[in-house]
Amino acid sequence: MSARDAQPKAIQLKDYRPPEYLIDRTELHFDLGADKTRVTSTLTLRRNPDVTPTGKGLTLHGQEIELVSVSIDGRTLSDNDYRLDDETLTLPEAPEQFELTTVGDIDPKNNTSLEGLYRSRTMYCTQCEAEGFRKITWYLDRPDVMSEFFTTVVADEKQFPVLLSNGNLIEQGSADNGRHFATWHDPHKKPAYLFALVAGNLEHIEDTFTTMSGRDVTLKIFVEAKDLDKCGHAMTSLKNAMRWDEEQYGREYDLDIFMIVAVDDFNMGAMENKGLNIFNTACVLAKPETTTDAGFQRVEGVVAHEYFHNWSGNRVTCRDWFQLSLKEGFTVYRDATFSADMGSPTFKRVEDVSMLRTLQFAEDAGPMAHPVRPDSYIEISNFYTLTIYEKGNEVVRMLANLLGPELFRKGTDLYFERHDGQAVTTEDFVAALEAVSGRDLTQFKRWYDQAGTPKLTVTDRWDEDAGEYHLTIAQTCPPTPGQPEKQPFHIPVAMGLLGSAGSLPLKIKGQAPNPETDDNTHTVLELTEAEHTFVFEQLPEKPVPSLLRGFSAPVKLYYGYSRDDLMRLMSGDSDGFCRWDASQQLAIEVIEDVMVAYQKGEDLSGITIDGRLIEANRLLLQDDSLDKAMVALMLSLPSEAYLGEQQDEIQVEAIHHSRAAVKRALAEALKPELTQIYRAYDHGKPYRPTADDIAERSLKNAALSYLMTLNEPEMIEACEQQYRQANNMTDAIAAVGELVNSQASGAETVREQVLADFYQTWKDEPLVVDQWLRVQATSSRSNTLDVVHELEQHPAFEPNNPNKIRALVGAFTNANPINFHRADGAGYRFLGDQILRLNSVNPQIAARLVTPFTRWKRYPKAQQELMHAELERIKAEPKLSKDVYEVVSKSLV
Repeated sequence: MSARDAQPKAIQLKDYRPPEYLIDRTELHFDLGADKTRVTSTLTLRRNPDVTPTGKGLTLHGQEIELVSVSIDGRTLSDNDYRLDDETLTLPEAPEQFELTTVGDIDPKNNTSLEGLYRSRTMYCTQCEAEGFRKITWYLDRPDVMSEFFTTVVADEKQFPVLLSNGNLIEQGSADNGRHFATWHDPHKKPAYLFALVAGNLEHIEDTFTTMSGRDVTLKIFVEAKDLDKCGHAMTSLKNAMRWDEEQYGREYDLDIFMIVAVDDFNMGAMENKGLNIFNTACVLAKPETTTDAGFQRVEGVVAHEYFHNWSGNRVTCRDWFQLSLKEGFTVYRDATFSADMGSPTFKRVEDVSMLRTLQFAEDAGPMAHPVRPDSYIEISNFYTLTIYEKGNEVVRMLANLLGPELFRKGTDLYFERHDGQAVTTEDFVAALEAVSGRDLTQFKRWYDQAGTPKLTVTDRWDEDAGEYHLTIAQTCPPTPGQPEKQPFHIPVAMGLLGSAGSLPLKIKGQAPNPETDDNTHTVLELTEAEHTFVFEQLPEKPVPSLLRGFSAPVKLYYGYSRDDLMRLMSGDSDGFCRWDASQQLAIEVIEDVMVAYQKGEDLSGITIDGRLIEANRLLLQDDSLDKAMVALMLSLPSEAYLGEQQDEIQVEAIHHSRAAVKRALAEALKPELTQIYRAYDHGKPYRPTADDIAERSLKNAALSYLMTLNEPEMIEACEQQYRQANNMTDAIAAVGELVNSQASGAETVREQVLADFYQTWKDEPLVVDQWLRVQATSSRSNTLDVVHELEQHPAFEPNNPNKIRALVGAFTNANPINFHRADGAGYRFLGDQILRLNSVNPQIAARLVTPFTRWKRYPKAQQELMHAELERIKAEPKLSKDVYEVVSKSLV
């Protein structure tokens, strides 16, 4: 897309029209060659009886395919019988019902976009969501065209002994010239985006799962031979997910085999192709020596997510890409509740909310803001966003909170029963919940159609004589692109009231409790108006409100808590999320105190901070009865990114230096308690990725992080010792990270030695090398950009591999604000260069890298001008991809 060309056409939800033709049967034949792959496609088509013909014939999608031949019912067409361009194949005189055969050649070896069929090192693999299938063969590449697939793959037997596709294997054997074939049949109709193919020299582990109806399902995970010892955790996670989905949702697996393949080069985390899930290696490979606790948890969550898609995405899929959150938001909710059940529910909830409030709220406040169900897009790949996934999850969670667990389960059962084998909409999902609950959720559906993050402003009044507490909640939502005004949302506000001795009984004036969601000390208020006052009666004292328990709605909450109120919530609230959130709010206020001092030019080296934050954290560290995961969470200061979200204008330097000063002051005041926790930990304890052990490591490494801010030689030595003696990657990389960030004199030599040793030890493990790149790219030291430039030339960095790009470029630009936002603009220039380089190589990845620039208006004028200039430089590229053009052009408005 040239800067001087017309703007690419946006696709609009309002223009949706059902397909004029349906594909009942799809037969694909792949002949995998050294230089090119020949794809023969035979489609059984018929006119859709529910659609009035337009008289325009049949138009199929196809890109980057060299056409060899087209035939209808065995008759080869001449050039005059069809029209071919860069994106479509049109048959102007298509019959009512016919068999269409196309033969085309594609070039997987040079397909750097990693969409369609491509080579990842030595193997062939596919990625077809959202519109990659059109790079394989000409097809009606849209989610509402569902077909039964038969796939035959032919390849050299020595080079590609494993040939996989969707469904069940029905035939295999030898072919000519040392080649062999395999034919797969998927009996469940599916859209083309769920197609998958893998061919390679792979090994596998195998297990079985017996379903609730007594069927035995074969489970296989395929990897390169060197990675066989890293598959056990993924297999355990898969079996746990299969059992959990039966118990919680009544969903049973429906094929004879379920397969996972780990791929090095992959734009996403994983893909739920029917029966053959293709995973980024980062989301399937795990063992203690090479994988952190977070990595183990990610594997568990992603394996579950893709498996759960078998029903919420495959058996019931989305009608069009505007409904993407129908499958993704619902499935994220399912995997989040699964992960909570497998580990610490509070830890999981805090982790998810932290990401939402830091990143998705920023997306809502930026130029790419869009509803959970967008109304238009230029390039669908740009809408695989946190709004679709994470906010979509929160919308489903709100529905579950409003209905309660029993009715929500009945509603999802009805949804699956009504729509099995169909491509549907968000209205269909909500309608099933309405049917079982008898509730009118019309207003609630605004969550799907209105963009932006609602703001709740809460005020209160205590009537001591009447024993009544008046709680007024007002909602507003700021304008977003294309939506200047918003209607009130239906917002569930889970809450309780705290007195001096703990939780108080709740009695709302004029309102009976809801047995599905309420108990004596907990209730879910339903805000449906712009403002509403709830009156709690028969109270013995003025309470402190515990608001938005469990983060019951994706909103920003404003209430005038005093610091003493926050301390009471931290120590006495029964809701783990609210306890953590109170600790964050108290820390934010203290950091903001220090920011005022910083902006006045005061020396922060020995600054005194509010003693209430110190005392609150001391009580946490001294309370042996508390869950260690909770203590670690509450001890952690708000991130620099989240602190930036609290400001109208993001002051990067003030945030960075003030947060560091508060952390150092806490470390000085709490040194005895932190040291005791660190020394009490058994570093030789065998590794287990259990919730309790993860909590212990999390707290111990939090203590290390605080103590390392003191720049004392004995802690440098302890940190190095932890690295050298670690029996797991969690402890090893935590130590490396602290050494890389250390400002202590004398740390330089240890840092260089440890980094060199780490790389030498793990240079043959790509995922560990990613961690090595990431930890250096996120260092707060002033020379980090120079280090990043050096790492670009390092043999460990592969400039076209998405994981390496995310580990180095993405980590620096998204997770290192103090260095990315350098005053000289060098960080911005670095990112602009990377986007332009990747624009023609992998447009999806290039477009995702633009994200830090989309928020340029939130920064001071000098930084605004520098970021704006980079956006203009990118936009001026004559061959700008649609992916990048959409994000850049919207950002410049």
